[in-house]
Amino acid sequence: MVSFCLAPVEAERLSVLAPRIVLVAELTLLQCAKYRVWQRKEQLLSLGWQVEVVDWRETQQALAALQVCTRVVFYRVPAFENVRSLVAEAHALGLAPAWEVDDLIFSEKEYLCNSNIQSLSVFERRQILAGVRLFRACLLACGRGIASTPALAAAMRQAGVGSVAVIENALDQQTLDIARDIRNGFVKDHEIWREIRIVYGSGTRTHDADFRQAAAGIFAAMQADPRLSLHIVGDLTLPPCFATMGARVCQHAGRDYAAYMAMLAQADITLAPLEATLFNDAKSAIKFLEAAVLGVPAICSRRDALARVVRSGRNGILADTAEDWRTAILKLAGSARLRRKLGQQARYDALALYGPDAITTRQVLPVFGAPPAQPVSDVRVMCVNVYYAPRSFGGATRVAEEMAARLAQRASMSVSVFTTRPDMPARGHACVRYVADGVDVLASAALPDAAAGVEALDSRQATEDFTRWLAAMRPNVVHVHAVQGLGLGWADVCQQQGIPYVLTLHDAWWLCGRQFMVQANGQACPQRVIDLDVCQTCLPGTLGLAQRARRMRAVLEGASLLLAPSETHRAFYVANGIAPERIRVNRNGFQWPVTPRPPRIAGQVLRFGYVGGAEDIKGFGLLRAAFESMQRGDWELVLVDNKSALGFPPLQAGAWSVQGTVRVVPAYTPATMDDFFDGIDVLLFPSQWQESYGLTVREALARSVWVVATAPGGQAEDITAGVNGTLIPMDGQPETLRNAVESVLDFLSNRPETPNPDLGRLCTFEQQAEELGGWLEEVAHKAGSQSAQSSGGAGGATGRNPWTTLSAVAASA
Repeated sequence: MVSFCLAPVEAERLSVLAPRIVLVAELTLLQCAKYRVWQRKEQLLSLGWQVEVVDWRETQQALAALQVCTRVVFYRVPAFENVRSLVAEAHALGLAPAWEVDDLIFSEKEYLCNSNIQSLSVFERRQILAGVRLFRACLLACGRGIASTPALAAAMRQAGVGSVAVIENALDQQTLDIARDIRNGFVKDHEIWREIRIVYGSGTRTHDADFRQAAAGIFAAMQADPRLSLHIVGDLTLPPCFATMGARVCQHAGRDYAAYMAMLAQADITLAPLEATLFNDAKSAIKFLEAAVLGVPAICSRRDALARVVRSGRNGILADTAEDWRTAILKLAGSARLRRKLGQQARYDALALYGPDAITTRQVLPVFGAPPAQPVSDVRVMCVNVYYAPRSFGGATRVAEEMAARLAQRASMSVSVFTTRPDMPARGHACVRYVADGVDVLASAALPDAAAGVEALDSRQATEDFTRWLAAMRPNVVHVHAVQGLGLGWADVCQQQGIPYVLTLHDAWWLCGRQFMVQANGQACPQRVIDLDVCQTCLPGTLGLAQRARRMRAVLEGASLLLAPSETHRAFYVANGIAPERIRVNRNGFQWPVTPRPPRIAGQVLRFGYVGGAEDIKGFGLLRAAFESMQRGDWELVLVDNKSALGFPPLQAGAWSVQGTVRVVPAYTPATMDDFFDGIDVLLFPSQWQESYGLTVREALARSVWVVATAPGGQAEDITAGVNGTLIPMDGQPETLRNAVESVLDFLSNRPETPNPDLGRLCTFEQQAEELGGWLEEVAHKAGSQSAQSSGGAGGATGRNPWTTLSAVAASA
């Protein structure tokens, strides 16, 4: 993981992402999740944030979510190893993570002071205390806290966290809807029996000590008033004296939230007793709020959060001693009018202070703020290529990198990149966000190398990651280069969302199942117009080839514009059914040398260079056979190992049997390119397919390096035979290449070096970017104009705002 772009990303880079908050949360505690996760999502959505919720156990999903968010909160999450990695990633991405909780579960001292823990087994206590240490570690690792009560916030600060905010548990729309449904047509089923029903929601047996605070008073009140009954919801160990009450005490199994609220609605009185500990002072007033929204009066312990909201005698009653509990229960039991008065006031106060709008405005907005406005560029481009820096390989990647960097310099344009990452076992399939040369990049796990045929056209993971990145960067045009390993799902997403895309056709992959129009025997394919019956001899399985062809054609037809790097390549696609007006030539550029080329040293042998890799389609086998068959040694051959940095086996030349010298050098970079070309006199480009362009050829020609290349093809378009290079037929014969090399040896060895007279024909990266930028602007503006016309001035190209749908899709990915 450390080896691939996991260096910290500056927090300032978050400003280019769509405002998005990720809640990494404990979701198995349903009631806790309701008030701290789903309620928070509802509040944040109402403020205009995009929100995604991820279970903390789903490490890869959480990692992927972190790459495209601008804020992250970890709710009730322990610092297990996977969580520590998530928190570290959040810090590295500049997200300033916060740890949120609604119980004092991070203080071992306070946990041990709570008598409820004594009801647990030794094993359960050990488990809880181990969890306490993990919760505390996660709080401190995040460095920022969000608490449900002021007392809990104070405990966080005491633990060593300086930045702590308070957002209380409150009422959400689900609770209000349930309460409304219950109150409509509500009838208390026990009134005919003149029963006064007390309901206590226990949940689990860890509330035994809490109940004991009120138990004596409850029992005394029930002795004094035979109408009183006690209904317990959930596990609770009742003191033995309650057995004497017989059927007046009922214990009910725990139930879902709606059923619990329905039972609570049947109460005449509800109770919220809590033991006098800091642990309970940190608890929220949710029992009061749930009863209040139903109009049920509550008697509560005088714990911090409850005492802040309960105005004793006005909207509820606070009790401290057993006598307080007895008196309060009997007072409420004796007056239906008082019960109604307190219940109605409690409902009014709860809605006024803790209703969804009230709590969002009063507490959520000050903590999270409104979503910040993104800087808006006239044209927002997303570049897509299978490789990208630091995994730079091949001409298409070099072009993609150069174009992204140059387009990003345009005042009216912003650029992002979608690409693949290497295999990272510790990370699984999670994507990686990083910055390369000032451009924001998201790298997805590529399709496995074994994927072939139609299967190689689909990558669910890449499509999900691409959808996330679209929602984060909001491009209005997507520029696609080489996408082998990424599948074609990106095209489906663009078409569905009305986002135009432009395809640069770097090779024959869109028409040829072998990508480079090379037959299985290594020879160039003679076809100019693709016939799938002929293709079957290379790739058996006509059905698969037909499916592939249909899929590819659909993507080509869906493009707003097609670009070819050369006239040769454009003609190839036109010959295969692409309308001429839909495809333009955008010649690849090159980088001029920084310093003049030094003259060859007198008496120095002629130096040849080869950059194509070990593939036969690039002529590597021909190259070796040609040089091994030469009976002279007045030469040196420099082989560039351009793939070992990507994890491929290194290029080997030790077994070659030659008269001259063969050596292998590492791949060059733009910064070291001049050194490489200054070290050779001739570039060998014996490709066995009609290349779309041949960037290395132009780099050599720009430095007045002689080029030996096959023809026809885009690689030959800037070579004038006998003037700046040598052209040879694409016949797959080693003798042809050997004869050309020997001829060059005889021709150049004693010839003074001369500049390439055709330098003015070459296209620079600056020229390519200028032309490309204009076309991308044209496509983006045209799509925007069509969008405005179809939607009456707003929304996507299909008459709707694509980002509304994209945000929803990305959140569920």
